[in-house]
Amino acid sequence: MKPLHGARVTHADGHGIDLALQDGAHFQVQVLEPTLMRVRLRPAGGYREARTWAIAPQPGPDVPWEGRDRDDLQGFSRPTARFAHAQDHWTLDTGALSVTLRLDPLQLRWSDGAGRLLAEDRGTSAYFTSPRTGAVRHYLQRDRAERYYGLGDKTGPLNLHGRRLRTLALDSLGYDPKNGDPLYKHWPFVLTRAPGGGWTGIYYDTLCACTFDLGCEHDNYHDLFRYVEIDDGDLDYYLMAGATPGEVIAQFVRLIGGTHLPPRWSLGFAQTAMGLADAADAQQQLDSFITHIESKGIPCSSFHYGSGYSSRGKRRYVFTWNQSKFPDPKTLNARFQRSGMRLVANLKPCLLDDHPAFEEVRGQGGFIHDAHTRQPVIEQFWDGVGSHLDFTQPAVVAWWQHSLKSQVLDFGIDVGWNDNNEYAVMDDDARCHGFGQPLAMHRSRPLHGLLMTRASFEAQQAHAPGSAEPVYSVTRAGPPGLQRYAQTWTGDNTTSWETVRWNLRTGLQMSLSGMFNIGHDVGGFAGPVPGPELFVRWVQACCLNPRMVMNSWKADGTTNVPWLHPSVTPQVAAAIRLRYLLMPYLWSLFEQAHTLHRPIIRPTFYDFPDDETCYADCDEFMLGDALLVAPVLDASATTRTVYLPRGPEAWFDFATGQRFAAGTTHTVSAPLDTLPLFARAGAAIPVAERSSGRAQHDDPVTGVRRFG
Repeated sequence: MKPLHGARVTHADGHGIDLALQDGAHFQVQVLEPTLMRVRLRPAGGYREARTWAIAPQPGPDVPWEGRDRDDLQGFSRPTARFAHAQDHWTLDTGALSVTLRLDPLQLRWSDGAGRLLAEDRGTSAYFTSPRTGAVRHYLQRDRAERYYGLGDKTGPLNLHGRRLRTLALDSLGYDPKNGDPLYKHWPFVLTRAPGGGWTGIYYDTLCACTFDLGCEHDNYHDLFRYVEIDDGDLDYYLMAGATPGEVIAQFVRLIGGTHLPPRWSLGFAQTAMGLADAADAQQQLDSFITHIESKGIPCSSFHYGSGYSSRGKRRYVFTWNQSKFPDPKTLNARFQRSGMRLVANLKPCLLDDHPAFEEVRGQGGFIHDAHTRQPVIEQFWDGVGSHLDFTQPAVVAWWQHSLKSQVLDFGIDVGWNDNNEYAVMDDDARCHGFGQPLAMHRSRPLHGLLMTRASFEAQQAHAPGSAEPVYSVTRAGPPGLQRYAQTWTGDNTTSWETVRWNLRTGLQMSLSGMFNIGHDVGGFAGPVPGPELFVRWVQACCLNPRMVMNSWKADGTTNVPWLHPSVTPQVAAAIRLRYLLMPYLWSLFEQAHTLHRPIIRPTFYDFPDDETCYADCDEFMLGDALLVAPVLDASATTRTVYLPRGPEAWFDFATGQRFAAGTTHTVSAPLDTLPLFARAGAAIPVAERSSGRAQHDDPVTGVRRFG
C-alpha cells in the first residue's frame, strides 16, 4: 500500500480545507455542524461509490431511491469555524470541536472545546491506498485506556478494544455468541471513549466490506495504533464529538435519518416458529396455537409466519402458498386478527431456479447478473440454487411490491418480514443495475437488504392509504439506514446459557451503534430445546427488550411456545405480563428513540458515564433512564449480585419497593419467578394494569408507580 503524499493546500477557510495530492486526488476536511466534521478522499478518477444511501440528515427528506450524491451537503448547517494557519499546520475550531491538520506526514488531530485530546491519526503515517487491490486504510493512534464500541451486531464484551472485526453481512445460523464475527449487519461506525472522558464517533460511509483492527496488530516501527481497511471503496468519514455517549449516538442517528416510530401493537409479545408453518398440517397447527394461547390467557400481540407457508419440501418459494398445508389461509388469518394478533409473513429475496416467476423476473433483467454474460448469477440458497433479486432495478421493486400486495397483504397479513437478505453473493463478476449506473456487488451487497426493506415498507404504506397507524416492518440485514424503516434482531441464535448472556451484550452493542428497535430469538432459534429453568430465565432476560419474539427451529420439531414446559408456564406468563404492565413506559421510550435519538436499552454507563464501575463488563442494563434490569443468567442461581450506579439518591426494587443504596454492589433474592428490576429514586413509571389475557396496546395509563 502507498501512503498519501505530496499534499499541498489549495483552499482553506472557516468551512474547510482542501488538499491536492500528487496523483491528482483531493483530500478534504469539511465543517458540517458544531460537533460534526467530515473527511474524504476524492480520487483523481472520481469516487468508486459516487452515491450514498445512508446520509439523510434530520430533519429532512429520505434518501432518493437511486441514492444521494456523495458531494451533496444539503441538511447540514455548515457553521463557520475559527480558522488559523501556523507554520506547519492548519486549524478549524468551532468552539466545541477542533481539528488540526499537518501535511508531512498527513495527520489530523481532534480535540474538544476545552482542548482535551479526543482522537488523532497515527503520527508516522495514517492514510494509505492500494493500487493493486483498491483497498483504503485509515490509521489512528491507539491509547490502551481508550474504549471502543459500536460496529453493529458484534459479539462478546462491549468494549471492543483488542479485537479485529469485519463489517460483512452473512447468514450466520448457529454463530458463536461470544466470538462469532461477522453476523448480519454492515455497520462501519465506531464509538470511542477517550482517556480524558470525551466521546467521539466515526462513521465510514461505505458499502464495501471493512476490517476494523482495534488493537490486534502491532508494528515495531509505529506506536500503538488501530485502523480500518475498506475493501475497494472510498474513504469518506464523519467524525462527531460529545461529552457523553448519548450526545454522539444522537448525532449519528440524526445523520443517518433517524428511527422509525412503529405502531403500538408491535411492542407486544410475538410468537413464531418455523416448525409450525413447516408442518404438513400447518393450518391446523396454527389454529390450535390460537386456541392454546387464548385458553391460557397469555397476551400475544402478533404472530409471525415462518417461510413454511411457501415451502414445498425444504425449498422455499416466496409469494406462493402451499395449498396442501394451508387450504384456506384467509380464514385462518381472519381468526388471528379476531383474536387480537396482527400477522407478519416471512419474505426471501432469492428465487429458486424453478420458482414459477423465475423466467418473468429474468425477462425484466431483475436478478443480480454476471457483468460479462448478463445472465443471472446462480448460487446456493437454502436447499437449492437460485438468483437474488436486484433491488436497484425499478422493475423488480414494482414486481416485489405488487407480489407482496397480491400474495401477502391481500390475504389478511399486515407485514412483510424481510429475511435472508444478507446478499452473500461472492462472485467477483456479479453486478446490479444500480438505477442505470451499474454497481459491482462487492460495493452494493448491503444496499439490497436496505432497499428490499424499503420496498416492503412502502408497499405496506400504499396498502393502507390514509391510515393513522404507522407501518411496522422488520429486517435481518442491512447497513445504516435500515432503522428508518424497520426493527431488527440478532438473527439465528442457538439455545444455551452462554447465548442468552452474550446476546444481551450484542443487543446493547446494537443500541450503542444507533439501532434502537432490536431483540433476540427468545429461547434460542437453533440447537437443543431449552430446559425449564433456562427457558424462564431467557424469557425474563428478553421481556423488556424493544423486540420480544419467541422463535425456534428445532430438529425434533419442538416449538418454543409459552407453555413449552407446563411446570414453568406461570413464570413465563408472568414475565410476558410484566411487559404489558410496563407498556406505557416502553412506548414513551420508543417515542424518545424517534424524537430524541436515545437508545431504548443501553449499558449503565450510557446514563452514568462518570461512574467508572459501570464500564466493567456486566449482565445488567438500563431500560430508559429510570429502570435497571438485572436478569439471572446462571443455572441454578436463586440470588443475583448487581451494582446499582451512583448518581441517584437511591434505588428501589420495582416489585417490593425495598430501598437500596446507590454506588454499591448488592446481592438480591432472585428465585425462578423473579426478574430483578430496580427503579432510580425520583422515577415515576406509568403502568397499565390488565385483568384479561388479551393483548391490548392503547389502554390509558391506569397508574403511576413512584419511587423515592
